[in-house]
Parts: sequence; structure tokens; C-alpha cells
Amino acid sequence: MSNLARRYYQEQQPKQPTITPQPKKKRVRVKKIKYSAAEKLMCFVLISFVFLFSVKIVSNWAYIYNVNTEIHNLQQSIHNKQKYNDDLSVQVSELSTYERIWTIAAEMGLSLNENNVKVVEN
Repeated sequence: MSNLARRYYQEQQPKQPTITPQPKKKRVRVKKIKYSAAEKLMCFVLISFVFLFSVKIVSNWAYIYNVNTEIHNLQQSIHNKQKYNDDLSVQVSELSTYERIWTIAAEMGLSLNENNVKVVEN
């Protein structure tokens, strides 16, 4: 083999890794943090305060929602009553026309005597 062929052949061959001792990894110890009783108490108080505050917020939202639904129901009821009152006032104005009163009076046998009529003003 020529020198060029030998070099090409050596480049084609994967290199065998040599066995070298691996350096041992050092274990990293995680230090446990010990909390004192006061720190544990403060943490408990903080967590309970956050929990109670969140419960208070949710209960206030529920109360506000109930009040808003009651307000909406009352407004709807007021609107229905106003519509009913408007319908009744239209009926009153239709039933109290002079022509209708004259026809009912004529059916009952009443007649108009101008001497007995008195004008009343509001």
C-alpha cells in the first residue's frame, strides 16, 4: 500500500477510545435548613391569613352577585308594573270619553237638561 492509501485507510477506521480512569464525581450535599418554631408559626399565620382573605373575597363576590340579581329582578318587576299602569291609564282615558258617557246615559234613559248642569273646574 502506498502512503496515501494507508492514510486514507486509517482515517476510515474509527479510533478506539483508550481506557482512562474517570475522575470520581464529588457528591454535593444539600444542607437541610432547620426552621425555628417562631418561623414555622409565622409561616402558618401568613398562609392562614392568605387563605382567609381569599375566602373573604370570594364570599363578598357571591354576596354582590346575589344583590345584583335582586336589583335586576326588582327593576324588572317595576318595569312590568309601570307597563301595567300605563295600560290601565289608556283604558281609563278610552272609557271616560264624552261620547261613551252620553251613549250609556241615553241607554239608561237620562237626558241632558242644561239648566241643571254646573261647570266644575279643577
